[in-house]
Order: sequence, then structure tokens, then C-alpha cells
Amino acid sequence: MNGVRDEVPRALVWRLASGAVLAGLALAAGTALLGHVTPTSLTWRWSIGATTALCFEFGFCYHHLGANRAEGGTPFTTVGAANAVTLVRGGLLAVVAGCLLIEPDPFAPLAWLPAACYGASAALDALDGVVARATDRVTVLGTRLDMAFDTLGFLIAPIVGVLWGQLPVWYLSLSAARYLFKAGRGLRRYRGKPVYDLPASRLRRPLAGVQMAFIAVALAPIVPFAPARVGAAVVVLPSLAVFLRDYFAISGRWHNSQA
Repeated sequence: MNGVRDEVPRALVWRLASGAVLAGLALAAGTALLGHVTPTSLTWRWSIGATTALCFEFGFCYHHLGANRAEGGTPFTTVGAANAVTLVRGGLLAVVAGCLLIEPDPFAPLAWLPAACYGASAALDALDGVVARATDRVTVLGTRLDMAFDTLGFLIAPIVGVLWGQLPVWYLSLSAARYLFKAGRGLRRYRGKPVYDLPASRLRRPLAGVQMAFIAVALAPIVPFAPARVGAAVVVLPSLAVFLRDYFAISGRWHNSQA
């Protein structure tokens, strides 16, 4: 997008800025609340992680504001209810991101925070699309935000799970697969090789939902590591296979696959 101010309605920029201010106030309130139940050092480390995630999320949204339109249409002047739901998802993921910088303690008040917030984010992931269709506001921005926040969640939550001893380290191969896929696709474009569209898939979205549900459950402090490790193996292998299939598809090796 070249020149946000030139291409995006000013009212839309101000509304996004208002949302960022509200998110900042919520973050300040959360930091103050945590300060009453956790040591100050942990509270501020959590706040740094959450703030970093929020800055990325609103920066991403600002950069893509010109896409706040239906395919081929002109930008809307409001963010829309569906995109607002997605931004709330981002706020919940920011809470999880804050947990990257604090020590795991199953008896601390923060113990349930990653599972509760990631689980709520996963539940809202099923809602934003419904809201978009119900309000006739399916936008390019919404698609981009949904994909970006899914990817962010699949990066942050598993790392928290590993650091807090809830998931095996090899589960991070799922997070790595998303970025390796994007890197491979970008490398093909850079080298001038053909990059095909992804084929329709009956597995891609359901598997993502299964992963979200599994991660939310595995982050719960009452789930023992041993069964979580078995569950991780069961759910991660099909997803890795789909990533490999998708790369074969965009590179032309499996272009006609419809699985």
C-alpha cells in the first residue's frame, strides 16, 4: 500500500487509532491487575511481551488498511464488526505473548492465562467469519488479518507451551512449517519460477481447528506432559503432511491435488 493517508479514508485511520488506544488502556489495566497478584518484575516482563505483540498487530492492520474493502470495491470508512472481533482475537494473543517472558509456575495466578486466552482466541476464530457474512462485510483486510493472527497464534502459543513444560520442543516444527512454506514460496518467486495457487482443500481448515483446540488444552496446567506429548504427535503429523502437500501444489508437483 503506497501512502496510507492517500488511499484510506481519514475516518478509518482515526477509528483504528481509537482501537489502539483502547487496547493500550486494557493492557495498562491488565498490568495493574497482575501487579496485585504477581511480583513486579514478572508483571513488567509480561507487559513488555504483550505490548510488543499488540504493536505488531496494530501495525499490520494499519499497513493493510487499504484492503478494508470487498474484493474490487472501495475502502469502508469503519473497521467493521468482523474485523473488530479479529482484533479482539489479537488482543488475546498478546496476553499469551506476554507469557513468553515469565517463568512457568503451575501454582502462580498466571498459570491458566495462556490456555484461557488462547482458547478464547480460537473460539473467536470461528466467529469472525460468521459475523462478516452475516453483516455482508467480507473484506480483503479480514482475510489477511485472520491469516496473520492464525500464524501468530501458531507461533506464540506453542513456544509458551514448550517454555512452560506443557509441549515437547519438536511440536515447534508445526510453527516452523508455516514460515518455511512462505519462505519457499517467496524463494520460487524471487528465482522466477512458477508459483501456482493453492488447490481447494477439505483438510486444511479442519486441521487448523484441531491444532488450535489441542494447543488450548495442552496449555492447561492440569494436563500432564506425557499425554500431551502423545497428543502432539497424533495431531502434528497430518498437519505437516498437508504443508508438504501444499508446497508440492504451489510448485507444480501436485497441482491437481484436491485433498
